[in-house]
Amino acid sequence: MDTNRQAILPPESSTSSLEQAIKAEARRLGFGLVGITTPQPPAHLAAYEAWLQSGQHGEMGYLATDRAQRARENPLQLLPDCRSILVLGMRYATNPLPEPAAIKPTPMPAGQIASYAWGADYHDVLPVKLKSLVDIIEAKVGASVPNRWYTDTGPILERDLAQRAGLGWIGKNTCLITPRQGSYFLLAEILLDLELRADAPFTIDHCGRCTRCLEACPTACILSNRTVDARRCIAYLTIELKGAIPLDLRPQIGGWVFGCDVCQQVCPWNRRFAGVDDELDPELQPRPGVPEPDLISELSLSREAFNAKFRVSPVKRARRRGYLRNVAVALGNSANPAALPALARALAGEPEALVRSHTAWALGRIGGEAARQPLTQARRTETDPLVLAEIQAALQQLDAPEQFFPDVIMK
Repeated sequence: MDTNRQAILPPESSTSSLEQAIKAEARRLGFGLVGITTPQPPAHLAAYEAWLQSGQHGEMGYLATDRAQRARENPLQLLPDCRSILVLGMRYATNPLPEPAAIKPTPMPAGQIASYAWGADYHDVLPVKLKSLVDIIEAKVGASVPNRWYTDTGPILERDLAQRAGLGWIGKNTCLITPRQGSYFLLAEILLDLELRADAPFTIDHCGRCTRCLEACPTACILSNRTVDARRCIAYLTIELKGAIPLDLRPQIGGWVFGCDVCQQVCPWNRRFAGVDDELDPELQPRPGVPEPDLISELSLSREAFNAKFRVSPVKRARRRGYLRNVAVALGNSANPAALPALARALAGEPEALVRSHTAWALGRIGGEAARQPLTQARRTETDPLVLAEIQAALQQLDAPEQFFPDVIMK
């Protein structure tokens, strides 16, 4: 991606056909959404800066560095000679809400993984296609074109650019929503030192009075000004947060062990118009055993087994300790006594203190005398002070469950 080259200016008469050809090639590569915009400062910059100033980005400090903020203020910081930005979207697997009749009790608790992570890691899949598209563009103009490309990897307000490129509107759940296709799209951008005609921005807000996403969010992290308090978001808690999950939010996480789809699942635009999975890029097709993992088996994953299972998956981003922390919380929320032996083994033998602390919480969450014994035994042998605190709290929960878990109906 060499940027030290002369700008390419195609003849004015050829730009329209060039734009059409680029869009056609992008669609051939699997990008269902394609639009062109300019490198002007983003319209929602002030809202983004206010979001950072309020601290709602949590521990994602990389978003608030001086360099990152300057780049988001002006895309020319990324490519000084940028003349056009190609904005692309590739659909990933949908995760529809099951109909009540399809919900059946299972003997073993299963977890939930956000559907964008069901297939291969898009950070590996999309860059190959972006490079291919740049090669095609350069072949069509007959010269090298200075460029930069990103897919959730650079300091750029990509949903702002996507709206300006005419791809859709930013919904109340903060996702880009495209008419008749919904919001299950991975976004990518190519900055080009190439003069292309920009598409008209998308200016209509089709959310209307609908507030289903705000009402359905388990942790109430979606705010009325179309921002998300990341510190409460399940995706943040299960992926970006590296330490302990706050106690008051653990019950709201439910069975989610990596990301969350709730605000997209309830969106009418997805329930009506989301596509079918056989249209997906082959690499983004769901991999066996990923969409609904067996939580009891997952809790026993060794480092080698975790790396082997998620080597090409976005789930590896959580790392083993974070993923098993999430699994422990989901097992606790399952309220399934079948999980107690696995939790007891993890509390006694898991090398990561972060995982042990959350298994102690899960034992207290499920409750019963079968949970008391491993907790009492671990209190005698545990040396980590944070784990010991969780063990003590779990034992207290067994004595007064209605005080700690008012959401659970105790028998």
